[in-house]
Amino acid sequence: MNDRRKFLLGATAFALSGCEILDGAGKPDSLFRPVFGASEGLTHLAQRGLIGDALAPEYTEADIRQGQRPNGSTNPETAEYLALRDGGFRDYRLRVTGLVDRPLSLSLADLRQMPDRTQITRHDCVEGWSCIAKWRGTPLGLVLEQAMPRLAARYAVFHCFDVAERSLSGEVAYYESIDLMDAWHPQTLLAWEMNNKALPIANGAPLRLRLERQLGYKMAKYIHSIELTDTLGLLGQGQGSYWADRGYQWYAGI
Repeated sequence: MNDRRKFLLGATAFALSGCEILDGAGKPDSLFRPVFGASEGLTHLAQRGLIGDALAPEYTEADIRQGQRPNGSTNPETAEYLALRDGGFRDYRLRVTGLVDRPLSLSLADLRQMPDRTQITRHDCVEGWSCIAKWRGTPLGLVLEQAMPRLAARYAVFHCFDVAERSLSGEVAYYESIDLMDAWHPQTLLAWEMNNKALPIANGAPLRLRLERQLGYKMAKYIHSIELTDTLGLLGQGQGSYWADRGYQWYAGI
């Protein structure tokens, strides 16, 4: 995709856009919600207007002193996921659909054959903990370039295998979204490797999002498809992500 098209898509996302599943974060009396509410507009403005495409801090392997702590869902139990897991994810396909001129269906091998990026970054969780890990994956922007987004596209929506909620009305699979400016940031990865090994199931295998300038709950795990759309109003309850629908802020910049 040429630079002009990427600029137009990013500019549209900017103009029109407004940790994984967290343990106990859905409670109505969560202390984090007013904090998010007070800070979202400021952090969004600061990152978009002042930071721009600046990179999140990166570290050295000597800074990795513990494993990447898993959070929320750690072992999806849907039939589709279990079949893929038991087959070593050989039959896994990442689908890219929606407002694209070229829908994609990519295997893990396809993704690994694309240019990749390795980065050692800090994961900051809303629960107050952080850890540093080494991630390797395919830049999301390269995948989107192959799909050829239409100019109307504003958001990338991630649909996941893990079930976020079960009720009498059925199961709700986890969902998340970002705008296209974040989608094309060089540190935004579809990660398939962590600390020099294949991505563990507890950390989101076979594929998870790394979005280094936002809190961990934005980094969807167990991704099975990406949908480009011009609105978030039709996703879940209309706020843009599973946790935003439950009172958290859609933009979780740090």
